[in-house]
Amino acid sequence: MPEADPGELLARALGGDEAAWRLLVRGLSALVVAVAKSYRLGEADAFDVCQNTWLSLAQLPAGLRDPAKLPGWLATTARRQALRVLRAREREIPCPDRESPAAGPSPELSLLSAERDRALWQAVERLPERHRELVHLLARTPPASHAEIAVQLGIPVGSVGPLRRRVLDRLRRLLAAQGYDHA
Repeated sequence: MPEADPGELLARALGGDEAAWRLLVRGLSALVVAVAKSYRLGEADAFDVCQNTWLSLAQLPAGLRDPAKLPGWLATTARRQALRVLRAREREIPCPDRESPAAGPSPELSLLSAERDRALWQAVERLPERHRELVHLLARTPPASHAEIAVQLGIPVGSVGPLRRRVLDRLRRLLAAQGYDHA
């Protein structure tokens, strides 16, 4: 509690005396923060309540009717401010945790995936036409079967596996030359 009478300090503070404000705030903020924390508010919210409580006092048009009751007024106002914070929290909609599978990839991962996909398809476009066709058939959902690929490319079914290996190796080399590795 400040050395001087709280009523006298309040009158001086409301009259524009900044030193009186500092003495009041220094002497009574611990009370206001304690009230806020009694509502299990975190440090940041408790200090917001404290700040809003002092702001409410500063905005009173005629000050308090009985300046001697300042500590009680501050405690009551801090309680009301703390309850406002709690009510506002009830209206908040929690955001899904970024680490949960339901949240999807982060923006950074989405950007990296899009860049990787762009580089891949640019490399595919540099392949010979038959190799591009094979990659497109393999990229379908669901991927084309060996029999479907053989018919589409006009090759024997037994040639699809070796051709696929050669095409993917060539694609891997193209990507490595661009700085992408297979990891």
